[in-house]
Amino acid sequence: MATFEYTALTSTDRLMKGSIEAGSRQEAEQLLRDMQLNVNSIEPSRESKPKTSIGRTEFVLFNQQLASISKTGIPLERALRELSKDIVSKRMRKLVGEIADDLEAGVDIVDAFERRQKAFPPLYGRILKAGIETGRLSEMLTSLNRNLEVSGQTRRIVFEAMAYPAVVLAIGSVILTAVFIIIIPQFGPILREMVSGELNPLSATFFSMAQHVVPFWISIGAIISGLIVALLLLSTFSGGRRFREWVFMKIPVFGTLYRSSILSKMAESMAILVAAGAEMPTVLRLGSQASGSEKLLREGELLAAGVESGANIMEAGQVCVSIPRLFLYSMQLGTQRNELQDNLYSLGQMYSEQTRCGQGRLQAVLLPVMLIVVGSFIALAILAIFLPMIQVVQGLGAAG
Repeated sequence: MATFEYTALTSTDRLMKGSIEAGSRQEAEQLLRDMQLNVNSIEPSRESKPKTSIGRTEFVLFNQQLASISKTGIPLERALRELSKDIVSKRMRKLVGEIADDLEAGVDIVDAFERRQKAFPPLYGRILKAGIETGRLSEMLTSLNRNLEVSGQTRRIVFEAMAYPAVVLAIGSVILTAVFIIIIPQFGPILREMVSGELNPLSATFFSMAQHVVPFWISIGAIISGLIVALLLLSTFSGGRRFREWVFMKIPVFGTLYRSSILSKMAESMAILVAAGAEMPTVLRLGSQASGSEKLLREGELLAAGVESGANIMEAGQVCVSIPRLFLYSMQLGTQRNELQDNLYSLGQMYSEQTRCGQGRLQAVLLPVMLIVVGSFIALAILAIFLPMIQVVQGLGAAG
């Protein structure tokens, strides 16, 4: 795909400038004509294609501003145009301005955002379209922001809980490494002679580590690098992502928190799709896709296939492991009572609350555990250094 820069006139004779991706110049011209634009000029872009991804914080702020301005009843294209003037980031300002240009030219909102799908979350265009059609745009955008904030808060809690112990561990590691390299090699033989070469197992272990401290840290670095590379490789194919997700779900506290988070995203995304009038198989497929979970994506596909074959939600859900029976039962009742959208919103709120409670438990558990691990290692190292001296003092006392 190549990038072409163009100038064109809209149906109201307003001059537009922008860029478009297409396989050829002729294809680009046809795309612009389909957008009801009269092309004046079109040339291959001389600049390299800019990065389109935007940061999470940047997007959350944009989404929050859009949710606030949508309450005033301003048309979406006008709201985006006004927001683009106040956005600090040049990249984000350009993206929003291009989307506003597309909407003003008559491009469907879903198509406008899907053309820039690397920059925005999945289904974002559908969320906006559903919000406009149902008159609940502000509510839907606020719901999306809540999910993003919960996810960001979880990562922040994990980082904050590990940051202090990590700093302590790093400082302790530097001190212990200096002791192993400088002090122990000088006093090791003396201490062995003082105890007639019979070191206690703990001291013997740490003195042995002193002889191999550099290879030890090289090995630790290699293991950590290997784990990082393995995680990156697992992210490149669906089976690897499922395995990584399985590992995450087996971690105490964090696994429950992760499960509640993806179920909340799935439920609220499905509610939005129901509000947009999507059919049940589409709701199941796209809702599970929006969760970001490979397990839910697979089970959502199985559910959709079952519904398409004529089964109801509970019957099709017999194969589900990650989607709870309560989730399926609530959907079934909602379908029968014509309350599916409300039931899905309630499920989303319930799992969001579970996620917030899980965050509190994670913060309460992770920090003490990390401190205990770090403190125990440092205490053992200090004890290993001084234990031979204690043996000598006890021996002198017994001889006296």
